[in-house]
Amino acid sequence: QVQLVESGGGLVQPGGSLTLSCAASGKIFSINAMGWYRQAPGKQRELVANITSGSSTNYADSVKGRFTISRDNAKSTVYLRMSSLKPEDTAVYYCNARIATMTMTVSDYWGQGTQVTVSS
Repeated sequence: QVQLVESGGGLVQPGGSLTLSCAASGKIFSINAMGWYRQAPGKQRELVANITSGSSTNYADSVKGRFTISRDNAKSTVYLRMSSLKPEDTAVYYCNARIATMTMTVSDYWGQGTQVTVSS
């Protein structure tokens, strides 16, 4: 059994900052790519950023220069540092990870989602 548990969401004013965390736990053999997606009301879920096991990163154009993704492999945790937040960043943010379990089954796992609201 593998779980992804997110934390760090909340309400922040425009221009503010917030850091999301996502920790993986369970019978994990290895973790490949990890990433963050978001879904705003009435919109499709979209990729925000992802990071490979070798720490190569990829960002959506809308967040480049404002968001930073990082990971701590020893803690099986991925972070998303969000700065210069805008109201259009308001969404439920989901953590995703491609994980190989101890039985060598590789699957994509999702967190439960954490709400980020940018409003004055």
